[in-house]
Amino acid sequence: MSKIAVYPGSFDPITNGHLDIIKRTNRIFENVVVAVFCNPNKTPLFSMEERVEMLEEAVQGFENVEVDAFEGLLTNYARQKGAQVIVRGLRAVSDFETEFQMASMNNKLDSGVETIFMMTNNRYAYLSSSIVKEVVEFGGCVQGLVPDNVVAKLEERLGG
Repeated sequence: MSKIAVYPGSFDPITNGHLDIIKRTNRIFENVVVAVFCNPNKTPLFSMEERVEMLEEAVQGFENVEVDAFEGLLTNYARQKGAQVIVRGLRAVSDFETEFQMASMNNKLDSGVETIFMMTNNRYAYLSSSIVKEVVEFGGCVQGLVPDNVVAKLEERLGG
């Protein structure tokens, strides 16, 4: 049986911190599904299609990594993909409380899918999609913080 991991997120946009988690997850699991989540509680800068496209470009050349999009319960999606694991990245202790709550609920919904937490690389500990968008909006440079294909899209959208 192949071990499949789902790495869900809004990826609005993908950062190099996300990319680092994808690379490291890909070394552990046979197949990784990077799943763009449609969160009805957020208003994304980029459409679902744009986020999927940016992710696909960013992971080009990675073996056994699939980019997909979904709505609804993550556990239902993981079951549909045949995944045994949900991967979540942690930047700081402040992330843990929310992530722990979600992992506990997911375990209640489907105890057959485990959640594992991956600590972000220290060089990306401060990095989030929100802060990247804010920096670009105020004319700052995000080169090296997001994949190259994302820099132009951010500047185009936010006028950086």
